Amino acid sequence: MAKPMTKTQLVAALADEMGTDKKTAGTALDAVTAIITREVSGGGAVTLPGVGKIYCRERPERMVRNPATGEQIKKEADKVVKMTIAKALKDSVNG
Repeated sequence: MAKPMTKTQLVAALADEMGTDKKTAGTALDAVTAIITREVSGGGAVTLPGVGKIYCRERPERMVRNPATGEQIKKEADKVVKMTIAKALKDSVNG
């Protein structure tokens, strides 16, 4: 498996794709990240065309097991960020 692309590499690739400098590309990436974070943490969802949909889902209260002791513990309800991958991306990876 290849190593994941770092933020520096992503900014450089984005700058190259946009035909601009790295500072502008970095600012654009930070802005997109901030918008996604704000929208998802507020209970909304963000669809990135051709990539997927990022959303927040609530998990109910449940019983979990401590792996060290085997003790059953009640875990409070919480929220988790999920992502559904777009069919176009799945097809490009598998095709």
